[in-house]
Amino acid sequence: MKQEEQPLPGSNSTQYHLIRYKEGLGKYNENMPELTHAYNEFTRHCFKEGEISEKYKQLIALGISIYSQDEYCIIYHTKGCLDQGCSENEILEAVGVSAAFGGGAAMSQGVTLVQECIKELNKPRH
Repeated sequence: MKQEEQPLPGSNSTQYHLIRYKEGLGKYNENMPELTHAYNEFTRHCFKEGEISEKYKQLIALGISIYSQDEYCIIYHTKGCLDQGCSENEILEAVGVSAAFGGGAAMSQGVTLVQECIKELNKPRH
């Protein structure tokens, strides 16, 4: 009888979901290495510094993620915003712009998941 997998401790945390995404991508890469490499190179190029800074590209991506209700991308790009030095208010303004287009569904992601990510991921590192 196959034992059921137990969720990792903290399975409600944003860190857990980031790890889960990276593990899933790694497994996908085992079967589709060329596609994974091409996708990673494409997105790396899209997010590199250009006329638009990496910071603003992350804010754009967060807004699109919220609008499209993609929870993994919301977590990933909230972290990207914080990593690029966005303030909490800059992130929350992006939530507002997303809500202007996406209505209540977008606003609900912003007032829950995005704020949870900020709280969890923006802790001082020792």
